[in-house]
Amino acid sequence: MLYNNLCEKCSQGMSSRIEKPLTKKVSEMEDPDLLQEVIKEWDAWTERLKIIRSIYFFLDRSFLLHSASLPSIEEMGTSEFRKQIFSHRTLKRRILNGAYLLISAGREGKGTTQSNELLQKVIKMFHALTVYTSDFEPEMLGRSSSYIASWSDERAASLNLAQYVEESWKLIDLELQRCDSFGLDSTTRRSLETNLEDLLIEHKDRQEKLLSTTNVGQLLQDDDVETLKQLYKLLQRRKLCEKLRPPFDAYITDQGFKIVFDEAREQEMVVRLLDFKKKLETIWDKCFARHEGLGHTLREAFEAFINKPKRSNMTWGTDNPKPGEMIAKHVDMILKGGLRTTASNPAAAKGATHEDVDMSGEDEDAQIKEQLDQVLELFRFVHGKAVFEAFYKRDLARRLLLNRSASADAEKSMLTRLKSECGAGFTHNLEQMFKDMELTREEVASYKSMFDQLDNKPKIDLNVSVLSSAAWPSYPDVPLIIPRDVEQATSLFEQHYKSKHTGRRLGWKHSLAHCQLKANLPKGNKEFVVSSYQAVVLLLFKDKSSNNEIAYAEIQAATGLDDTELQRTLQSLACARYRILSKTPRGKDVNRTDAFALNTLFVDPKYRIKINQIQAKETKEENKETHERVAADRAYETQAAVVRIMKRVKSISHVLLVSEVVGATKSRGVLEGGEIKKNIERLIEKEYMEREETEDGKTAYRYLA
Repeated sequence: MLYNNLCEKCSQGMSSRIEKPLTKKVSEMEDPDLLQEVIKEWDAWTERLKIIRSIYFFLDRSFLLHSASLPSIEEMGTSEFRKQIFSHRTLKRRILNGAYLLISAGREGKGTTQSNELLQKVIKMFHALTVYTSDFEPEMLGRSSSYIASWSDERAASLNLAQYVEESWKLIDLELQRCDSFGLDSTTRRSLETNLEDLLIEHKDRQEKLLSTTNVGQLLQDDDVETLKQLYKLLQRRKLCEKLRPPFDAYITDQGFKIVFDEAREQEMVVRLLDFKKKLETIWDKCFARHEGLGHTLREAFEAFINKPKRSNMTWGTDNPKPGEMIAKHVDMILKGGLRTTASNPAAAKGATHEDVDMSGEDEDAQIKEQLDQVLELFRFVHGKAVFEAFYKRDLARRLLLNRSASADAEKSMLTRLKSECGAGFTHNLEQMFKDMELTREEVASYKSMFDQLDNKPKIDLNVSVLSSAAWPSYPDVPLIIPRDVEQATSLFEQHYKSKHTGRRLGWKHSLAHCQLKANLPKGNKEFVVSSYQAVVLLLFKDKSSNNEIAYAEIQAATGLDDTELQRTLQSLACARYRILSKTPRGKDVNRTDAFALNTLFVDPKYRIKINQIQAKETKEENKETHERVAADRAYETQAAVVRIMKRVKSISHVLLVSEVVGATKSRGVLEGGEIKKNIERLIEKEYMEREETEDGKTAYRYLA
């Protein structure tokens, strides 16, 4: 009876003192202000409940505590407030709206300390009234989803990718901080986080923006490490990182093609590729957390563009991949000059610090090996090694014959690396070249020892390199009339060699020879290091004065050189930096009507002078010849593979034959279908096979024994 009277008095008091005054204020106040009044009344009501509970303490703790059907005084008071105030048909809508308006004010940056404190009290009241989960949370999450969707649509339309990613992270951080600071439930936090990820990341339109090939490519081009890191973490929240692979691949392939097929900067190709690879690996490490799939994409994309065939002027109309050639030339540059060459090359030195090129106190060999390791990382991407092998072999020959290697240890180290990468078959001829140079030293020492006990020694100090024709690059036989003294010396060596090795034939390649000539000039004695062609021409002016001119035709008759070689040789002697000869008439070009004389006024502070050696640099004709030879070898290899397959299977469809040929030749590089078809046609013309049609009308081939 007492408890019932107490409940009735509390209900009447709340109705008259709280409900009616609040309902009168509904039309007079904005929702946040009305919410402020509700909180005041709630605070006052909880204080009154404490007093009532202390007065009826015995009733509350002795009777109500053990009653299964009657709530405690505190529960009764809370229930009355929920029923009469919160559940009021007008007040409920205004209370929930007021709470959300406080959240909106914070999102718009209009929240104040007072409004934040009010919201915290409101959340606590919702928990106390047990309406947080049933009423507030659904309302808040629903309206938040609408806000986030609207925010996302607006920002996606007006911002670029970098700005959108940055703003999205800010929104996520602020929303989650707001959950923590206002005491929202962990379930609310998780649901809100899910909504943010759904609408900012996983939504179809948002994915199109976040994973756009153009947008991601621009970030990669700008090297925007921070934004890429944020983008990856954003996608990682929904496990969408794999979807970064297509735009990552597209960017690498596009930029790689531009580098590889840039004819104007082809000499910088390898340096640019190394810089490009280093940049991408830094992004993969720092931004993409070394994601396995993206790492595969990086390697696959490099492999794709490096091996992409394209007929162009760079490869003289062949479809040979250009990177193989340029990698070989870059290795040649390193092995010829070591760090000195790299440091003096503007393209190679780009981005290098003082420590990168300062060799003082550093082991030069170790740094050369480090450079070779970097180049080999590119070399591993090259499928067909034939182009690299051809140019590396030619460059190695020059280094060995002209003694241009910076380090013998580095040469052997590179050979070991190639053997490890490509197998012993790949390096067999290269190893033979080194063996030939070692045997040459023994042969020359043996030849010179013959004259130790003789008084009549040869006038010329002859050094010969005996090369195995099978192992070394092929060189053309250029007609050259050599001086009598040189001819006698070479004949003596040939006799000595044949006396030791029966059945062997020596062929002299004068185009590879170089000489040291001593000259007594009016302005001082000099020693010239020249090619054999330059030496033969200079010796024609022996004992000649400046007044004794020799016509172009006379020089040609005396040397036996063709116009191309002779004009290039005379140009290096009369029109270049060191003008040992004077030309009449003056000019940069050499013509058949010109005449030449010894330049008795020649002067230079150095005693020993190296004239630009013709054979020290690759000519366009040599480059073209190498590419054409590689392409021809590739065609023969393809035809041989086709014949082996046809001999084994006797009859096969076109599609299956192409597939088999690709598989049989992939170790030397992937062939294009068009090239395979051309070689099949050649074999049909040679009557190795014939074309036939299957029952379903498809093309097939039959082997002709």
